[in-house]
Amino acid sequence: MHGYGLTPQQPTTPRPSQATLTAVRVILVVVTVLSCGLLGWAAMLRLAIVTRRPRDWILLVVVALLNGGLFVFIMATPDDPDDMSDAAAVVLLLWLVGVLAGVITYYLYAEIRHYNSLGSTPTPTLPSPYAATAPVHPAPLPYQQQHVVQPRPQPNPYTVPTPPPTPTPAPQRLDQVRAELDELSDYLRKENKEGEGR
Repeated sequence: MHGYGLTPQQPTTPRPSQATLTAVRVILVVVTVLSCGLLGWAAMLRLAIVTRRPRDWILLVVVALLNGGLFVFIMATPDDPDDMSDAAAVVLLLWLVGVLAGVITYYLYAEIRHYNSLGSTPTPTLPSPYAATAPVHPAPLPYQQQHVVQPRPQPNPYTVPTPPPTPTPAPQRLDQVRAELDELSDYLRKENKEGEGR
């Protein structure tokens, strides 16, 4: 009757940020292109580790074998390009382009699809194995909107209403300042005329 309950679920690692994923994809594609496809197995290895699908592990082995065969074919060709036949050059070119395009295309397609599928499904949460020991409370009723009538504010009977402020006439101080400024300007004009006459 008292079993072990539900087994705890292993914590899932959070999805890396979009910038990190883009940087890793760019680096792996650039490494694959700059190595003419010979390091395409690196992108496929990352894909196999991330997705953990048997198909991706099988494709990793296929790409590694194709790259090994391509390396052997390159080593078997003569050093002098004039000694290489046209058929060998076409096979080498098609092999390089095929591995390069296939690895890049599948890697980007599968990894983008993998991370998009992770982002769109929420992680299910399992109930705690100790939930049965916790007290059970009835579920709350759904929220119902209630109409609240707000009372009108009543004036305070103990306060005296203040009359609105009346506009005050311009103070006498303003007239005094004007008179002083006029007197000062007259004095400065007089000084200026005397200075010019000298």
